Amino acid sequence: MGLRLFNTMGRSMEDFAPITPGYVGFYGCGPTVYNYAHIGNLRAYVFLDTLDRTLTFLGYDKKHVMNITDIGHLTGDADEGEDKMLKTARERHESVLEVAQFYTDAFFKDIDSLNIIRPDVVCKATEHIPEMIDLIKRIEANGHTYMAGGNLYYDVSTYPDYGKLAGLNLDDLKAGARIDIDKNKRSPYDFVLWFTKSKFENQALTWDSPWGRGYPGWHIECSAMSMKYLGEHFDIHTGGIDHVPIHHTNEIAQSEGATGRKWVNYWLHNEFLVVSKDKDDKEGGAKMSKSAGNFLRLQTLIDKGYHPLDYRYFLLGTHYRKQIYFSWEAMDGAKSARKSLVQKVARIVQAAGGITALNALPAFAKGEASDGSALSEGAKEILSAFTDALENDLSTPVAVSQIQKVVKESALAPAEALSLVARMDSVLALGLLDGAKLVLSAPAAEVSSGHDGDPEAAEIDALVKERVEAKKSKNFARADEIRDELSKRGILVTDTPQGPVWSRR
Repeated sequence: MGLRLFNTMGRSMEDFAPITPGYVGFYGCGPTVYNYAHIGNLRAYVFLDTLDRTLTFLGYDKKHVMNITDIGHLTGDADEGEDKMLKTARERHESVLEVAQFYTDAFFKDIDSLNIIRPDVVCKATEHIPEMIDLIKRIEANGHTYMAGGNLYYDVSTYPDYGKLAGLNLDDLKAGARIDIDKNKRSPYDFVLWFTKSKFENQALTWDSPWGRGYPGWHIECSAMSMKYLGEHFDIHTGGIDHVPIHHTNEIAQSEGATGRKWVNYWLHNEFLVVSKDKDDKEGGAKMSKSAGNFLRLQTLIDKGYHPLDYRYFLLGTHYRKQIYFSWEAMDGAKSARKSLVQKVARIVQAAGGITALNALPAFAKGEASDGSALSEGAKEILSAFTDALENDLSTPVAVSQIQKVVKESALAPAEALSLVARMDSVLALGLLDGAKLVLSAPAAEVSSGHDGDPEAAEIDALVKERVEAKKSKNFARADEIRDELSKRGILVTDTPQGPVWSRR
């Protein structure tokens, strides 16, 4: 059916049509590196990775650009509060750049653990000040700015479409405005393009500019860096839903104020991760945030015995545009489900020929597109349903259900099922093939585990173990009886150097 995406600009599903056929340029808002990313932040990057991998799976060439905010982000998006970077530097008794590098490294450690492909371009704000200054000059030349109190402001009244992304009307905003914190602003919705020392004393990082020595506002960095690497008109911009009313709204105003034309075609936003009080609480939860003090790091989950990919599985179980409720009970469920999935894939691998079968998989297992032409009709049907799910605005819950169908589908030959798993996990990135390798190197008792809630599978496990013991005690008659019984039930037992592994025919 072709890729369809929900465009926040207009609040509707749209057919995706890239500016250049076969190629997609997209920009995702990256982290402000003043603290560790919490698991709510990381939801955005799993979503971005799903988009990145889906585009590759569907055959597009792409360039994915992400910023690192290492200066100038205030504690409030609307030019209020103190500089987050400076605040952390004081607390840690380190320089701003030392703080930024420490938390940048921590961020990439987290995304690597989650099987997130690193963006094609990662750009730091501190390394792109000249581009920001040049863009601000263009905005100024087009009559969108004014100086007040030593700072250069964007005058939103000069941009008639201000607020179109958030569905806001500028006249209504003015009528409902509260008392402005920054008295230099003509309107509460104006925002700073360039700060000078009049905003903060002893600012750690400053640069010379036509407006005085100072530093850029937060919003300008994304406009300047995205244009440098993707051009002045590109396909997709992503971020969290909280970026819509201020950050992305201001990005659009300044970008289109500079160029005089449309900047981005598709705006995609992921919803919040909400911390539930208990498994049944869907009303009393709260958005995870550092300011609220209710945030968890990925390392916290690891310390509690979860694999990082258990968390990825948990996230993929909910559509990116829906709030997801975090609880330890939910994480337990995700852990159990992913373990079971890995165990089933391990049995498929063994039935298909073991580790050599994995090594023989073609290039699509590494994320390259494949039309599935060599598959049977049944396998093609499953792959088509998986593809349709991705093309339907990245519907990962449905995509996960299709890979579950593969590992349960007895009509598929093991080699074909393994091929499907490889194709699908090139997008879902749940580490199923690597996990299967680990399972196959484990003792036999571990190989046959992972059947939580499946009484028949548990019974088969018990028979397989009894057969092992019968052979050890030289009771070959009983071992043969068990083998024949299992065969009548459609169970194939394969003896391996690591022990017996069973699969359904």
